[in-house]
Amino acid sequence: MTSTAHSSDEVAALVARYGLQRAGARLPLGTYTRQLWARRHFITEFSTASNAVGFSRSFLGQAWQLLTPLLNVAVYYLIFGVLLHTKRGVDNFIAFLTIGLFVFSFTSGSLTAGARAISGNLGLTRSLHFPRAVLPVSTTLTALQQLVSSMVIMVPVVLLTGEPLSLRWFLLIPAVGLQAAFSLGLAFLFARLGARVPDTSQMLPFITRVWMYTSGVMYSITEFTKGRPHWVKTVLEVNPGAVYVNVARNALLTNNPVHPYTWPLAIGWAIVALGAGYLIFWQGEEEYGRV
Repeated sequence: MTSTAHSSDEVAALVARYGLQRAGARLPLGTYTRQLWARRHFITEFSTASNAVGFSRSFLGQAWQLLTPLLNVAVYYLIFGVLLHTKRGVDNFIAFLTIGLFVFSFTSGSLTAGARAISGNLGLTRSLHFPRAVLPVSTTLTALQQLVSSMVIMVPVVLLTGEPLSLRWFLLIPAVGLQAAFSLGLAFLFARLGARVPDTSQMLPFITRVWMYTSGVMYSITEFTKGRPHWVKTVLEVNPGAVYVNVARNALLTNNPVHPYTWPLAIGWAIVALGAGYLIFWQGEEEYGRV
């Protein structure tokens, strides 16, 4: 008994002296963040490889990165623009719809992939030691790469439908940057949720579809809410899905002004989502790959 106690005390002293930690223990937030930053090159390579592998088994390969959004625009234009006439009140509906679909798909794709970031990489999580935040960051970066690739379609559509090229287009850079920060925050949050509740990824397609329909992707919120209570318009416009779509449209479309509070909202949503999502994900670090 005595020797065991002395042995335990000696081990504790050695642990304190050399700064040892229990295997799998959650690191302090600052140390964790530095380790995450140190793996930035791996994150870039991993996301690029994941993007390439995602289309490797199809006949057309990565051409689907361009074909998929183009086909989505055609289908949604037929259903909403032609059959349901949601294009009323919009000067350039094709460009309006294209920007909305491409931009919103970035957030919804980041969220869905983030929910599978841990549960879909259990082998990697259980066999190697690294900050698990690497995985949702990688999935979000993959979605961002897909958005950048899809701009090969979006930009020509905007130009060919009559929009002039102007310095205002540079606003798209901060718009996408803020959206990326917001999307990463969601990826962190749903990565933790998806690690605990595997069925999360099965429910998300339904949730993101409803979110898209309430974000003004296929219609003008101003036109849609005419004759309705003012709070309905306010709720739809402060919805982050609509906020990031609107700031992107504001950058590329001539006749798409936004309210003065839209850009502050884009900044606020990005800060809140990224800060809260990262903190919540970090708090669950010890449980990833063990539940």
